[in-house]
Amino acid sequence: MKMLREKIKDAKRIVIKVGSSSLTYPETGKLDLAKMEVLVRQLSSLQNAGKDVVLVSSGAIMVGWQALGLDSRPQAVSQRQACASVGQARLMMLYQKFFSEYGQHCSQILLTKYSLVHDQPRNNAMNTFEELLRLGVIPIVNENDTISTDEIEVGDNDTLSAIVASLIQADLLILLSDIDGLYTDDPNKNPNAQFIDEVQELSEEILKLGKGSSSAVGTGGMATKLNAAKLASASGCDMVIANAQDFHIISRIMQAEKEGTFFVANQDPNYRLDQFLEAL
Repeated sequence: MKMLREKIKDAKRIVIKVGSSSLTYPETGKLDLAKMEVLVRQLSSLQNAGKDVVLVSSGAIMVGWQALGLDSRPQAVSQRQACASVGQARLMMLYQKFFSEYGQHCSQILLTKYSLVHDQPRNNAMNTFEELLRLGVIPIVNENDTISTDEIEVGDNDTLSAIVASLIQADLLILLSDIDGLYTDDPNKNPNAQFIDEVQELSEEILKLGKGSSSAVGTGGMATKLNAAKLASASGCDMVIANAQDFHIISRIMQAEKEGTFFVANQDPNYRLDQFLEAL
């Protein structure tokens, strides 16, 4: 019997999300440039193989607070917005530099909840993605934290990446973070927690396994990843949650190796992205 993971090899359009903690040194919180270079090389290789690739990258606020000499992630909205303004420019400068070394073009797309909820700006965003991918460009997506507030933001890039995957009708969503995948319990607290290799149905029992964020620089946790899986699955997109400690894991995932937790898509014929967005 053919393994379900084998279908990953045939994925044509792929969205990869990278969290803030996956781009930084845990000791200092500063960018790990060597890891960024490996990430870019992996994505460039996928692009060269004929795949459509979209990167959803966190890190703007984190890079901004580091650049401005702050001790930790700011809590005030205005401070987060200011840090995002500084950090997003620096982050894109680095991505542009790395991608150009591999002969690739990348672009920046900053989304807001408003631009996703309303039909015309959402369609405009979808058309922009389609044209960029047709031209062989790798779009780099983040929420527009410079203008987003608690009332109008999507809030986390796990959810945002699933929205993007649905918007562009991606075949595969890969969430890379500081966790190996889904466990029956928190493995940091329960040594008997068992790893879940594959999820064929997002039952209530599975959804209850969501935990809060354990990262000092990120905003997501297992709960947001499972919500992302729910959205991706309903839109017909497979998903993998895997550890970003070594970005070479991307090529292993694409070879259908047993890395991370694989969530099998179960497309819902009644699914509509606009209805999901309205409920955010």
